[in-house]
Amino acid sequence: MRKKTWALLVCGALLWMGCDDKQTGSPGPISYGETHFEPALRTDRAVYRPGQPVRFSLDKPIQGGVTIRYTHLGDVIGEESLTGAEWSWSPPTEDFKGYLVYLYRTDDMEKSPIYSVAVDISTDWTKFPRYGFVSDYGNSSAEAMERQVAQLSRFHINAVQFYDWLHDHHKPLAGTPENPADSWPDLIGRTNYRATVAGYIEAMHRHGMKTLFYNLLFGALSNAASDGVSEEWYLYKDPDRQEKDAHVLGAPFRSSIYLTNPGRTAWQDYLIQRHKDVYGVFGFDGFHIDQLGNRGTVYDYRGQVVQLDETYASFIEAMVQAFPDKYHVMNAVTQYGQEDHIAKSGVDVLYTEVWDPYHTFDDLVGILHDNSRYSAHQKNTVLAAYVNYGLSKRTGFVNEPGVLLANAVIFANGGAHLEIGEHYLANEYFPNNNLQLKGTTKDKLIGYYDFMVAYQNLLRDGGDIVDPHVSAASPGVSVSNASAIQGQIAAYGRRFGNRDVVHLVNFSNASTMAWNDTDGTQREPLKLTDVSVKIPVNGPVRRVWTASPDKGAGAPRILSTQQHGNDLTVVLPTLNYWSMIVIDYE
Repeated sequence: MRKKTWALLVCGALLWMGCDDKQTGSPGPISYGETHFEPALRTDRAVYRPGQPVRFSLDKPIQGGVTIRYTHLGDVIGEESLTGAEWSWSPPTEDFKGYLVYLYRTDDMEKSPIYSVAVDISTDWTKFPRYGFVSDYGNSSAEAMERQVAQLSRFHINAVQFYDWLHDHHKPLAGTPENPADSWPDLIGRTNYRATVAGYIEAMHRHGMKTLFYNLLFGALSNAASDGVSEEWYLYKDPDRQEKDAHVLGAPFRSSIYLTNPGRTAWQDYLIQRHKDVYGVFGFDGFHIDQLGNRGTVYDYRGQVVQLDETYASFIEAMVQAFPDKYHVMNAVTQYGQEDHIAKSGVDVLYTEVWDPYHTFDDLVGILHDNSRYSAHQKNTVLAAYVNYGLSKRTGFVNEPGVLLANAVIFANGGAHLEIGEHYLANEYFPNNNLQLKGTTKDKLIGYYDFMVAYQNLLRDGGDIVDPHVSAASPGVSVSNASAIQGQIAAYGRRFGNRDVVHLVNFSNASTMAWNDTDGTQREPLKLTDVSVKIPVNGPVRRVWTASPDKGAGAPRILSTQQHGNDLTVVLPTLNYWSMIVIDYE
């Protein structure tokens, strides 16, 4: 959560649209229309249940003969002729599988993809979490909300955090379950509308998404006493109860946030009742639990020191027991409480908000690997990692190389990135929409999300993390294994029973190895061609294929290789940001 003082919302833009007026900021002024992008190919849902038909649509018909190809992990599982701008497909019924569907000209001997889209067949979003957000609940039409949700769906977002939808943290529902308020002020004074919150939930459910409401596990506002919050439930900064611990906020915020003791049963029971009120009015699917990180030494009402992270497990378990049919996700701010308490609790997905001292790309990889280990390799991770954070203090565009390099590292190592909502997320105060995405960047980002879904069974579905021991055979190219080094190609490995997967991420032209590219100065990699690498293998190789979100619409492509014993030489035709090499054994 809000590690620092919240920034103010500058412009209330709709999803993926620039402000009505031109904005000026680094890296340059925004011109009307530069943010527009309409996906050429989409599906009707973000995720599908086994046996559920997938409906595809093109933004406009394609002239001439076109073939639709359905693939799974490099294998063609079906083809048919395109007969119109809309069609349906009945995918295999196996659960938790990803597919890539692409179109090519029937007379094209190379079968080069024209357009592609991924399909996720999963009964539970927590297997492959792709978390998005909404943060604006102004008076909005059903059509506008549907447009927003359709865009989230095109990114295959399967769960959405409703940030600052609430009234007061200790009493999130405005009004009563019997007579809920039609509108209410949020903490900063924006007016939220019940119809908008409910409308978003309904639209997201139609697209197969789950919805989680945001709240702190220990927040109360200055009016909490009148709502039944006891002085005995608070955390204090001294043993004599002279000062409550608080997240201090000045105007225009309605109140600072005063912190309660999450481990106190009476507080847990109180908040459970308040959340029952929420579920009684809104069809939320779960609770996104937020915290504020390490608060230093704090005391309970009796003057006893409270080890704050040690209270998290009991709080989570109380919520899970009270709402066993709901999902629970908890933010581990800079990993605070993650290892010993959150990861081992009943949360469904691990979530880390990344701040200092986690500066580098290697630090991101370390968090992902640690979280997998903390949860006995049972839970996948979402990173709230704010790329271009410094840039977000003024209006401008997101720096594309910074975003794509961060995502390449996160996705290649099995993680997901909280970044897609009504706008690109570059700040811990989610309504901050100072930075916009150019249409060309949106197009590339969609390609990355298609890639993450299409190959989810190789990216984040088990396997053993290994050092791939890749070496460069091309002059002027250096490879660093399991580590990102400026000026080199980073190689990451994952081993399955009869398959090895190697990811190559290109840092050949990187201006910084700080993942957040805070001021938007990261440079685009040098595009490399005919990159020859040597990879040690474990036996006779049946085939080697590659795929990249940067090339060929993510479609798989067979590579020519040379094998001498346990040494395999592979020539990669191109490497821009990120390419995946898959080695299938006999």
